[in-house]
Amino acid sequence: MFGLTKKDIGSILAISEIDAILIFIIAKNIALKIPFHPALIFILLPVVSICGFIFLSFFREKIRILWQFAKFLLIGTLNTFVDLGVLNALIFFSGIASGIYFPLFKAISFAVANINSYFWNKHWTFAGEGSKKAPQEFGIFFIVSIGGLVINVLSASFIVNIIGPQFGLTPEIWANIGGICASFIGMAWNFIGYKIVVFKKIT
Repeated sequence: MFGLTKKDIGSILAISEIDAILIFIIAKNIALKIPFHPALIFILLPVVSICGFIFLSFFREKIRILWQFAKFLLIGTLNTFVDLGVLNALIFFSGIASGIYFPLFKAISFAVANINSYFWNKHWTFAGEGSKKAPQEFGIFFIVSIGGLVINVLSASFIVNIIGPQFGLTPEIWANIGGICASFIGMAWNFIGYKIVVFKKIT
C-alpha cells in the first residue's frame, strides 16, 4: 500500500496506538487537560503517522537514511512516552519529583525505554542489517546506549535540578519537560550510534 509493507503498517499502527495510550495516562497523572476529546488521540496519531510515512515512501529509494530516520523517530516517540510513563509512575508512587532520587528514577525509566528501543529498532528500523549474533549485538547496543543514558540523565537532571521549574509550572510538569528535552538530545546520539556501530550493514 503506497510503498508500505504489511510490517510497516502494523508497526506504525501499533506504535501510534501505544503512544496514544501512554499520552492519555501521562496527561491524566500530571492533571494536564487535553484541548480536545481524548478519544481523538487514538484516531489522529495513527492517521497522521500513516500519512507521513506514505509521503516519505516516495523518497525511500533515493534517500534511504531518511526512511530509516523516520522509523527511528517514530520509535523514538514511543521510547519517550515509555520513558515518561515509567518516570511518572516512580514519581507518583514515591511522591518525589526532584532532588537526589530524580537521577535514579530517570536512569530506571531510560533503561526500560532502551530495552524497548532495541527490539523495535532491530526488527523494524534496521531490519536485515548487520551480522552480529543477538547477545553480541545487544552488548554493543548497550554500550552505545550507555552514552545516551549519560547524556539523557545529565540533561534531564540539569534542567530539573539546576534550572528548576519555570513559568509557574509544578515540579511534576517540569520533571516531564526535563525528561522530554533529554530524550530528544539523547535520540540524536543513539541514531548515529545504532546506524554506524550497532546495526551497521555488512556487505
